[in-house]
Amino acid sequence: MIARGFAASTLIILLALFPGGLAHSTERLAAEDINRAGFDGQVSEERNPFAMRLQVMLDRAHFSPGVIDGFSGGNTDKALMAFAREKGLGEGAPAEGVLTEELWSYLTQGDPEPAFTTYAITEEDLAEPFAESIPEDYAQLAEMERLSYTGPDEMLAERFHMDIGLLHALNPDADFGRAGAEILVAHVADRRAAGKVVRIVVSRGEASVRALDEGDNLVAFYTATVGSEQTPSPTGTHEVKAVVLMPNYTYRPDVNFQQGDLDRNLILPPGPNNPVGSVWIDLSEPTYGIHGTPEPSKIDKTYSHGCVRLTNWDAEELAELVEIGTIVEFVD
Repeated sequence: MIARGFAASTLIILLALFPGGLAHSTERLAAEDINRAGFDGQVSEERNPFAMRLQVMLDRAHFSPGVIDGFSGGNTDKALMAFAREKGLGEGAPAEGVLTEELWSYLTQGDPEPAFTTYAITEEDLAEPFAESIPEDYAQLAEMERLSYTGPDEMLAERFHMDIGLLHALNPDADFGRAGAEILVAHVADRRAAGKVVRIVVSRGEASVRALDEGDNLVAFYTATVGSEQTPSPTGTHEVKAVVLMPNYTYRPDVNFQQGDLDRNLILPPGPNNPVGSVWIDLSEPTYGIHGTPEPSKIDKTYSHGCVRLTNWDAEELAELVEIGTIVEFVD
């Protein structure tokens, strides 16, 4: 419950790179502009380089802020608070929505890697089976062969844990369909979190997932979407029954929810734009699971139909950390 209040506050940050602020100047940024962004105690509600760097640093520390979008507050605050509490730093300040110098130093120390770097698009990237579009109507989705990415830009945004809007803002003139084109991307973690996860704690109040080892130490923290009062997530303790990569999705209006007037069962094909994304972690509570999403920018900005929703990349990491029988506990 505390984290939701924290997420509503504004993280106190600013990078004074440009006189008068950064309003709509994202397209002028180069990697070094973001990588040299430092902590300053003033407010910025604009998309800004410091927030971009902060989000990447949290991502690499396995405290996921969801999508890297360059905006302060919200899921970034939540991940920052979780980091502060785990490290025993700044208990008071993060709870008030304030990033301290001590906390920033602790987050960045020992990690000299740049936050953003250039990436050259490859022929292999362009060989993906892209879809022309992803309809909203489930009946139309069921007729498709695969619910693929709609283009290399969407695929690359997810690969680098970025909001597609930020990817385009940083690369306004990029030809995402040309092999060899260089783009500016987030330098996110290239390794999964270390440790054997024996217990997962899903917080409904905080809208988060914590993966814990046998010593109850935190292995990874993920911002999540959980159910609403109308379609609540489960209560109590359950277990992981199965882990499925690139699952199909069975639409059952009499069991889960009904989309409009669509009252017949359907099987939707797999792909990252499937309603449950690229991963389904099945729970012992029937019909419930932890899964990915085709809309990573909406994590903890909308409610689910009772399941626990993560970004595809976070769900994929968690899928590698758990095994059949891993405990999943739902708390308030």
